[in-house]
Amino acid sequence: MGIATLRRYLIAGLLVWIPLGITIWVLKLLVELMDQSLLLVPSTYKTEALLGFHVPGLGIILTLAILLVTGALAANFFGRKLLLLGDSLVGRIPIVRSIYGGVKQISDTLFSAEGQAFRRAVLVRYPHAGSWTVALVTGSPKHEVTDHVGRDQISVFVPTTPNITAGFFLIVPRAETRELEMSVDDALKYIISMGVAEPPRHHRPEGLRPGTDPDPTPSPKT
Repeated sequence: MGIATLRRYLIAGLLVWIPLGITIWVLKLLVELMDQSLLLVPSTYKTEALLGFHVPGLGIILTLAILLVTGALAANFFGRKLLLLGDSLVGRIPIVRSIYGGVKQISDTLFSAEGQAFRRAVLVRYPHAGSWTVALVTGSPKHEVTDHVGRDQISVFVPTTPNITAGFFLIVPRAETRELEMSVDDALKYIISMGVAEPPRHHRPEGLRPGTDPDPTPSPKT
């Protein structure tokens, strides 16, 4: 068996085990994180006291139950009033109010049913006018920024590769972006894989031939 064959087998094995190993590692972290909710349970009612050993995963059930109960309370009139009172109290604590207010604003924007953040993927020219990259639309500027750059702008987040939790925030002209039909999940996979896992095409824009630059601006003559 030659070196080339061993190398091919090694790479094939890595392609099988790396995604599986990372998936198991992430799931393990999530289970351990959710198991922290078991700290709310009195020690006499924990599985260690009742069964003599810890049962992993019970924290997931407890966490989901807490989220459902909290959501049910927040969805009714009295629950909303209680949350507003809690927000008002937290908003009076120095330092804490800055952190809590910023995080709450971001979470409300991301998870609101009416919000448009991270719902669409577009192509933008970055880091220079001669290149394109995939970005996620986060919204549109509305106030002071529009006084300087105009209203026909969109805000986008350009994730880095392969760490998509970091990236760059850009405000770009809407006319200089290209709407993509790929979902946000497909766009993130495309970015993480550094362009290897390109999602399939849904349909070809009319009049666009394979290999044609989507930018209608003619190239400068030399």
